Amino acid sequence: MATISQLSNPIGAASPSSELRRRSLEPRIVVLDLNNNAFERSVRVSSSRLSLTGNSSYMRRPLLVSCSQSNGNGSPMKRTTLHDLYEKQGQSPWYDNLYRPVTDLIPLIESGVRGVTSNPAIFQKAISSSDAYNEQFRELVKAGKDIESAYWELVIKDIQDACKLFEPIYDVSNAADGYVSVEVSPRLADDTKGTVEAAKWLHKMVNCRNVYIKIPATAPCVPSIMQTISNGISVNVTLIFSLTRYEAVIDAYMDGLEASGLSDLSRVTSVASFFVSRVDTLVDKMLEKIGTPEALNLRGKAAVAQATLAYQLYQKKFSGPRWEALVNKGAKKQRLLWASTSVKNPAYPDTLYVDPLIGPDTVSTMPDQALQAFIDHGTVSRLIDANVSEAEGIYNALEKLGVDWNYVGSQLEVEGVEAFKKSFDSLLDSLQQKANALKLVSL
Repeated sequence: MATISQLSNPIGAASPSSELRRRSLEPRIVVLDLNNNAFERSVRVSSSRLSLTGNSSYMRRPLLVSCSQSNGNGSPMKRTTLHDLYEKQGQSPWYDNLYRPVTDLIPLIESGVRGVTSNPAIFQKAISSSDAYNEQFRELVKAGKDIESAYWELVIKDIQDACKLFEPIYDVSNAADGYVSVEVSPRLADDTKGTVEAAKWLHKMVNCRNVYIKIPATAPCVPSIMQTISNGISVNVTLIFSLTRYEAVIDAYMDGLEASGLSDLSRVTSVASFFVSRVDTLVDKMLEKIGTPEALNLRGKAAVAQATLAYQLYQKKFSGPRWEALVNKGAKKQRLLWASTSVKNPAYPDTLYVDPLIGPDTVSTMPDQALQAFIDHGTVSRLIDANVSEAEGIYNALEKLGVDWNYVGSQLEVEGVEAFKKSFDSLLDSLQQKANALKLVSL
């Protein structure tokens, strides 16, 4: 985070030259960019504007600037475990939530958050429980927009506003972070072509470099992922619950890059959202039904074990001749993103799906509960590949007990899609009711 503090001994103050004396009286600042590169510049301050002067190449970069207190001796922005997570372990912390006012994201960015994810359930909660959307929605209704079109305009505005806030991180990180994700309609989860067209439309409407279009990893949408990537659109692949489907998603990403025909692949990126806590929710029920001491002892262990093996698959797939040929064209790895990181069982530690999954070149997107827990007492240590043999043992033991991993993946996928459809339909219904009320009032 860029920070500003006034220098106690202005440069050039001892010079007899009038020009240097004039320059010595100018306020000077030290600015730290997002990579902690420091540079010093003159500053002009008015009641509403701060201007930096100088010829540094940094002046042409977006910066996030935080001012110290008026006496110039304020301390830099307080560091959190999120900064350590990224700087020491190479994992990017993202925030799994979005609502108005979008400026509420600013303190989170200052705390170290480097991206945002959203989904239909998040927008259902945001729009239905807040008055912040009423004015725009009223204008859309007056303009004759149908309900679904109005919904997308509400969503797109939030995504665009959030993208602006995260654009400096996107630029300084060379398109590694700073993304805001928006999902295609969950009604398209079984529609390959419809998903491709929706992704193109959303990408065009948002029109921001740092937007991720979210596409579910359903069997019909795996080809949609490949096609969307080949169209040069960056994708967040969501609702991944099994190793088998995850491997298909990686292949779709590589296939898309190869089919794109682009000579520079550096701006077509992707993350693969591997869901965690929901795995334990389902597997724990299966283990309780089995009921043996061995089965009961494995509760709360399936999700992290499978995620650990997913990271091993990630390392294996993004290596070798095929991947190196893509790297030579600027391709970037499709990073693993840990999703569904909040604890569903209150008996489990509240950082259970964050702490054990820390490792380089990964993302952890956290809702409020998990984010605040990790900031408060999370442990920043590389654990994702510290106990691979143990993870393999747990995964195999569950299989021997009768846990069918393919069933787990397919069942959770069905449940995830249905949950998002329900949220989407519920929100459209509530917007229709609100529109009807507005029309009655206008009469």
